[in-house]
Amino acid sequence: MRLRLVRHLWGIDISHGFSLHIAPWRAKGYEVLEVSLRRLPDPAMFKKVLREEGFDWIPQVFSNMFVGGGSVKRHLISLREQIEECLDSSPLFINAHTGSDGWTLAEAEEFYSLVAEMEKEFDLNISHETHRSRYFGNPWNTKQILDLFPYLQLTCDFSHWVCVTERLLQDCTGILSQAANHCLHIHARVGYEEGPQVPDPRAPEWAEHLRAHEDWWRMIWEAQRARPLQASTLTPEFGPSPYMQTIPYTQKPLADLNEICDWIALRQADRFREIVG
Repeated sequence: MRLRLVRHLWGIDISHGFSLHIAPWRAKGYEVLEVSLRRLPDPAMFKKVLREEGFDWIPQVFSNMFVGGGSVKRHLISLREQIEECLDSSPLFINAHTGSDGWTLAEAEEFYSLVAEMEKEFDLNISHETHRSRYFGNPWNTKQILDLFPYLQLTCDFSHWVCVTERLLQDCTGILSQAANHCLHIHARVGYEEGPQVPDPRAPEWAEHLRAHEDWWRMIWEAQRARPLQASTLTPEFGPSPYMQTIPYTQKPLADLNEICDWIALRQADRFREIVG
């Protein structure tokens, strides 16, 4: 198994195209881009970049977009529409924000059973992200669905769970292990008890939180190797404001976002070589 580094486009200025970014991304070892077509100023240009520059692609999709609530039917229609927009560009898999945290278990069970049928229809993996406001926004909802659907795959971003539960998940060891066994993709962001993103994971005051997340990522790699997967994908998904804290009034970011993303990516690549070989 090898590690493939993924570069997200969140907070990247691509209003003038991609030419300024391609070489630096390659130099850092990124092989895959992750972005939603609906968040691009020119989706056709992006698809052209994929063809000409040789990057693979993980599309981001959002059932019912960012509208709270919504019926199972509405989420399914939205999910299908967005996946169909991506099929002509050979995505590696789909990274999906799915469901609503306001659903009953019965609604969630109906939705994820029908998503499984959609996955077979498209012959494309759908990786469900552990994200706030979604059904997988906390460990316990996630466990209920994983118990019911053992074939379901996750994008594990445990920073959201840390924020939602207001703790470093000390009482969730079993659920974390279960999630690791379902993990297809890692969003490597470090969260803390009151937010999904520490100001700067390099700072010594966040060492405990970094160590906890890295322990979870190691658990995922070991589970992926045992399955086995040919490749593990990892996105250093630190984001701009309001995820990135800013100085009041000036709105100046507390740290350099690109530096943080690259630091996390390269650090995890080194750790992966030590752990997996």
